[in-house]
Amino acid sequence: MKITHRPVLLAEAVTALISGPLIQTQNVANNILVIDGTFGRGGHAQALLKQLPQSARMISFDKDLDAIAVAQQINDPRLTIVHDSFANMDQYAQAESADGILLDLGISSPQVDEAHRGFSFRREGPLDMRMNTDQGMTAAEWLQQAPQEEITRVIKTYGEERFAFQIAKAIVAKREEGLSPKTTTQLASLVASVVRTREAGQDPATRTFQALRIFINRELEDLELGLKAAMNLLKPGARLAVISFHSLEDRIVKQFLQAHAKVDVPRGLPVREKDLPQSALEIIGRVKPSDVEILENPRARSAIMRVAEKRIGAPT
Repeated sequence: MKITHRPVLLAEAVTALISGPLIQTQNVANNILVIDGTFGRGGHAQALLKQLPQSARMISFDKDLDAIAVAQQINDPRLTIVHDSFANMDQYAQAESADGILLDLGISSPQVDEAHRGFSFRREGPLDMRMNTDQGMTAAEWLQQAPQEEITRVIKTYGEERFAFQIAKAIVAKREEGLSPKTTTQLASLVASVVRTREAGQDPATRTFQALRIFINRELEDLELGLKAAMNLLKPGARLAVISFHSLEDRIVKQFLQAHAKVDVPRGLPVREKDLPQSALEIIGRVKPSDVEILENPRARSAIMRVAEKRIGAPT
């Protein structure tokens, strides 16, 4: 079976970046640089390239070797693919060199649908969950040695799972019997035996699998680093668009953008509005998938895209 990936908010993301004043006003002879934080299967990257002039450049990142293999098949000299996290994007470009940056968070459909990757509780496979299979511990290896308190913390913090303690206790009990979960279905069954109440339409293992995936891949840490790197790389007038898929990601993005769009003035200081210092970002908007997109691609239902623009003359 051929597995395809449908990029979420495709037209909206392309429009958000391409319609930014910096790209719109630049002469096509100028060297436009766009950074695509997660190549995935190339949906956003290729749609952006279609809208960019031949003189433009794109740097696209991905930790997943399968994604890198797909990217290397694209015959477009404007595209540079990097096997690394977007958290390190400022190591591959100069400060204030990017005309637009897109961060598409989460995981792609092939990662979920390919059983051997270990992301899906619905498919039997090794409990791996690493986006970069070249490094780091698998989820199974971590569960084999992590203290119960640490397992509880991870599942509660990254999965927002109220039964985190009971799940961690059950995992450690199985481990002590020499039956530590090594496959996706073993872990899913173990979680289901502990989580007695189910949210409508949601598998009991959903939050636990989300938590382990986020933790194993340092997703939230990478996001925080990536947002800081993006601020450094954006030219004045350039736009940042971030697509998130759950509340933990969106909260980080929202707070980061709000913090850089806010100007702190000491209380009681007599300052006229025209004399206020300029904030670093202007928040452009928040976009959610249409009903039509959700109907055609149910995995889009939780997506939120936030767009901001770096102010001209603003501090980094």
